Amino acid sequence: MTIIVLPDAQQDLLALQDYMLDKWGESAWEQAENEIFGKLRLIETGILDGTPIPELAAVGLYNYLNILTSHHKLLYQRLDGTIYLYLAASHRQDYTTLLMNRLLRR
Repeated sequence: MTIIVLPDAQQDLLALQDYMLDKWGESAWEQAENEIFGKLRLIETGILDGTPIPELAAVGLYNYLNILTSHHKLLYQRLDGTIYLYLAASHRQDYTTLLMNRLLRR
């Protein structure tokens, strides 16, 4: 399987990196980055799977899934053996608003 971090999610990760480097330093960011990509590898191998997003499941969309790390929420979808990362957000961010803004731009 392949993991593709889509451009919006790349920007999310860069923004999270900037924030964490500024507030907590390099070791905190490295730990968060390792945790994020560790979870994605577990998803890729099939060991771990996320849960449907309630706001999307309410309208019948079950293929977009959430996975949590200790400090972040990740939104992904598995299509034809490929994992697509759509959104990466801090637990401190308003995830529902970020999600709706991201989906409405498409």
